[in-house]
Amino acid sequence: MKTRRDLRLFDKDVETDIQSRFLPHWFQPGVAIFVTFRTADSMPGKIVERWKKELQQWLRQIGIPFDPEGNPPAPETVPDHQRSEYLKQRNRLWQWHLDTCHGACVLKRPENAKTVMQSLLHFNGDRYDMTSAIVMPNHVHLIAQFYPPTTCRQQCTSWMHYTARIINRRIGCQGAFWQSEPFDHLIRSERQFHYLQRYIADNGRNANLPETDYLYWIDPMLNDAPSS
Repeated sequence: MKTRRDLRLFDKDVETDIQSRFLPHWFQPGVAIFVTFRTADSMPGKIVERWKKELQQWLRQIGIPFDPEGNPPAPETVPDHQRSEYLKQRNRLWQWHLDTCHGACVLKRPENAKTVMQSLLHFNGDRYDMTSAIVMPNHVHLIAQFYPPTTCRQQCTSWMHYTARIINRRIGCQGAFWQSEPFDHLIRSERQFHYLQRYIADNGRNANLPETDYLYWIDPMLNDAPSS
C-alpha cells in the first residue's frame, strides 16, 4: 500500500532554485507547489490585452505604472507592502479569463481529460506526491511536491510532451498543444494550502461547468495539512 510523505511548506531559509523566462519559477525539493498549465489557444491575443488593461486600471488606482511597452510590472519591482495584493489581483484576473473557456477546449472530451489525468498520476508516489488535480476544458491545476532528482519543470515538460503527442494524434492536429511555460507557486502557509486545495476542488463548479466537462481527483490519503 502506498504511504505518502508529509507535505511541507516553502522555507525562506532553505536554498531555492529560481529560474525566470516570462514567469519566475521558484523551486524547493519536497515542498508543496501549485501548478497551472494551459492549452496554447486558451488565451487569444485579444484576451491577454483585456487582462492587461484590467490589471493596468487596478494598478493605476494604487499608483504603480506598467512598463513603457504596456507589460505588467515584475513582482520584485512592486513595493513590499503592495506586492502580495498585486500578485493576488494579477492571478485572480488571469484565472478568471482562463475559466471563461476560450479556444477549442478539447479537454472537455472525456478521453482527452483522462489522458491528461492518467499522465499526472503515472509517477505519483514515486517522483512526486500529488495531492489534488483538475483537468478543465483548456487548462490544468494541480498541487504536488517533487523529490530529487525530479524537478517541477522537468516533470511538467514530460507531462506536456506526452499528452500533447497523444491528444494531437487523436484530434488530427499538429503543432503546439500547450502554452510553453506553466505557472507555478510554492505554497507558503497552511492557510494558502487549504485555499488552493479548495480552489481546485471548486474550479469546475465556479466556472459553471457540468461535471462532464472537467475531471477532478484528490488523494484519498491526504493529510489534513502540510507540515512547516
